[in-house]
Amino acid sequence: MQLVNIPILEALKAAHADARGALDAWRKEVEGAAWSSPQDIKDRYASASFLSGNRIIFNIKGNSYRLVVKVRFHNGIVMIEWGGTHAEYDKKNFGQ
Repeated sequence: MQLVNIPILEALKAAHADARGALDAWRKEVEGAAWSSPQDIKDRYASASFLSGNRIIFNIKGNSYRLVVKVRFHNGIVMIEWGGTHAEYDKKNFGQ
């Protein structure tokens, strides 16, 4: 998969050093993945939450952090929309 909006991921890593390893591992896995459907993601990330419009919430580092991404399965693009702590996520409204 091709990641888009990587600066969001890098900003999260810069702000939260304890999440760097988990975020780097997530990035490596996503870039090496070939997801063709939501089931492909669910098979690997059982705790991922799915919203309308192919938006997915990934729990990072034991659910301490969250990434919100939009996946375009037909062309292999994962667009990072937001990243932050679980507490910050709880203050957002992502159209669940």
